[in-house]
Amino acid sequence: MRFVHLADVHLGAVPDRGMPWSGKREQELWDTFRRVITYVGDSGVDFLLITGDLFHRQPLLRECQEVNYLFTTIPKTKILMIAGNHDYLSQDSPAYNFNWNDNVYFFKTKEVSSIRYKNIVFYGHSYFRNQIEENILKDVYPLEEEGLHILLAHGGDSEHIPFDAKKLWSRGFDYVALGHIHKPEIIQKDGAAYCGALEPIDKNDLGIHGFIEGYLVDGRLKIEFKKFAKREYKQLLVKVDTKTTQGSLEDYVKNEIYQQGGLNIYKVILKGQRNPHTIFIGERFKSFGNVVQVIDDTYPSYDLEELKKLYRNTLVGNYIEYFTSQEMTPTMEKALYYGLNALLETRK
Repeated sequence: MRFVHLADVHLGAVPDRGMPWSGKREQELWDTFRRVITYVGDSGVDFLLITGDLFHRQPLLRECQEVNYLFTTIPKTKILMIAGNHDYLSQDSPAYNFNWNDNVYFFKTKEVSSIRYKNIVFYGHSYFRNQIEENILKDVYPLEEEGLHILLAHGGDSEHIPFDAKKLWSRGFDYVALGHIHKPEIIQKDGAAYCGALEPIDKNDLGIHGFIEGYLVDGRLKIEFKKFAKREYKQLLVKVDTKTTQGSLEDYVKNEIYQQGGLNIYKVILKGQRNPHTIFIGERFKSFGNVVQVIDDTYPSYDLEELKKLYRNTLVGNYIEYFTSQEMTPTMEKALYYGLNALLETRK
């Protein structure tokens, strides 16, 4: 027995809307899903588990038709899926009323139900609203029947079924296939996992993405994460000092993007003390690649003791004295330098 577990594909989403590459990213969500289907078919996977948010919202009829066509290309694979908080069902939604292919089993009930295929019992339910604040899985246990027991679930935070994944697994399930959290995470070795989003959806979906693959080894279930996404969101931390110039900074960022991969999408964060006379223009980095955000967390390297002497008994001197006379937190340190920079600029 072999299965692929994926979730949070978010077909229909437009990642980084307004950015030059956002149109490509919208299509890439579909392209990567299509690649998974091809992988499933070519690899002889027995079961495809989709644990919610296949769609970014309640899908259109044509989107159901496109997905269903892909399902018809892997007729030997049984597909089990649930609706999540983004693509939740309603009585008149296309996904609820759609005539899915014979190899598809859609859990269309609010309560957990089960279905058996040979020696495996699958459990699941779907969302019928975008938030479920009660733990409706608190009394769910596997049936007292022979075979493997696999639960499909979506959520795990305060607004989306606040369950404890390890506790769910400990009730006797052989595997708990989870969706909703976009970062892949093994909750229990070979027993419970968030597969994460298939492709990263926004700049906070840092790191690798793909799906979980499971199989039996000597009668025991084993799972492993398979990297499959076309791109990654990466956080590029750049440390500056008083010698850093705009030009040297641009060369460094350009080289890092080249080294780490031009297809990836970057959040650039500048840290450290800069020359008081230097101003970094972060917007220029966006011409080097897919830079979605630039955060300038630098501050000017002032000689506080020298400035305090120079501006004694003035607003500037008193401002420095106020901050340096108490224990500094990172927030206070930022306030000191930002305020000091503003005060000194107004004196020019």
